[in-house]
Amino acid sequence: MVSIGQVGESYVVCERVIYIIFASLLPSVTLFPPDTVTPNQPIKDGDILVSTNKTFALGFFSPPNSSRRFVGIWYYQLPEAKRTVVWVANRDNPLNDTSGVLSINGQGNLVLNSKNGSIPFWSTNTSVSSMNNSMARLLDSGNLVLVGQDSQSVTWQSFDYPSNTMLPFMKLGLYLRTGVNRYLISWKSAENPGTGNYSYAIDPSGYPQLFSYKGGDLLWRSGSWTGQR
Repeated sequence: MVSIGQVGESYVVCERVIYIIFASLLPSVTLFPPDTVTPNQPIKDGDILVSTNKTFALGFFSPPNSSRRFVGIWYYQLPEAKRTVVWVANRDNPLNDTSGVLSINGQGNLVLNSKNGSIPFWSTNTSVSSMNNSMARLLDSGNLVLVGQDSQSVTWQSFDYPSNTMLPFMKLGLYLRTGVNRYLISWKSAENPGTGNYSYAIDPSGYPQLFSYKGGDLLWRSGSWTGQR
């Protein structure tokens, strides 16, 4: 005679054996955290990346009163009605529908395409040694970095290409080793994150100082850095 308890225990053991056999038949898959884009793990419109401590999110969004689609970074904990976008990838080249896909392409770059499009709406466009050794990760600083899966060396970062917002740990000015000049530039309007008329930058010539421009017209300057102020 077999009791109900014995039947239940036999069922559990049998279920575990089936699971182990099934799992052993699956191909070996490397799992990446939800803050990462890899060659095998793109994100589509409607998906989001969330940084480790849930400080920032990256995904597709539309500005108020607009149906155009952009890829941006915003504070994750704020409700959508108070969403604060701090960086935009394709700010001057929006998608007109929800067919966008952000992925690692054959050259190892992070690219934004429509599902049926061959020409990217945006790309990191940097020199990467191998597609299979490349992934993009959203950090808790709000920085989106393109790194090697093995070395973790940064080959591109969004902090080098700011939009209209300066975040902690972000730097402005000319990076002499790469020639990248990092500066802020306004949105065209609250409903259009395209490149606006106002910019905020460091002039590296002479003694460095901060300048604010409207187009090519100087609006304000901080005064030269003297080493003390």
